Formats: sequence, C-alpha cells, structure tokens
Amino acid sequence: QVQLVESGGGSVEAGGSLTLSCAASGYGHTTYCMGWFRQRPGKGREGLTMLDNNGDTSYADSVKGRFIISRDNAKNTLLLQMNRLKPEDTGTYYCAAQCSRWRIPPQPEDFTYWGQGTQVTVAS
Repeated sequence: QVQLVESGGGSVEAGGSLTLSCAASGYGHTTYCMGWFRQRPGKGREGLTMLDNNGDTSYADSVKGRFIISRDNAKNTLLLQMNRLKPEDTGTYYCAAQCSRWRIPPQPEDFTYWGQGTQVTVAS
C-alpha cells in the first residue's frame, strides 16, 4: 500500500510560480512511475505530467515548457515546479503513483494510488 500526501498549493498572481510536493510512503513507492493531475472546476481529472523510475518524463501540451516534474528519492517526495502560471491553471492538483501504462498525456485510469489533492488558485 502506498500513501500520498500533497502540499504546497495556494493562491498566486498570473505569471507567478508555485512548487507542489507529494510525500510518498509505503512499500515499493520508489520504483513506481508517478504523475501529477489536475481537476478544474466543472471538469474531469486531466493528466499533466509523469515520471518513471528511470527519470524519463512526459508532459501534456498545456504545461510543457512551464511545469517541471522531479523526484527526490532521499526525501521520498515528488515535486511539481509550476512557472508562468495562468488563470486556467486554477484547480485541485493530485499526485498519483503506480501506472499500468505510459501514455501522453497520462490518464487517470492508469494509476492505482492517489493523494487527497491540494488547491491552486491563479488570479488574473
């Protein structure tokens, strides 16, 4: 079983930056592929980026060049650095672990473990 806890959400002005963290615990989590998803108001959960245990990454077009995913294995933490934020980036952000497929953008049905989410609000 893997537990995921996100933090780092908040409110920011358009053009600003935020870094989200996802603390992972439980058996095997360091070998899993992991990803970040977002759910905007009134929308379904959309995949943003994912990272495998070799360090390979993929990004959805909507965040490519602005967001960076990384993993600190020593701290058991997945990070999402978000730059040049836009009002349309507003939503609840979730980290996920253990994917069954590598798809671009990542798809929520491919992931087994989920955090509870953290809210990001970008003011125009």
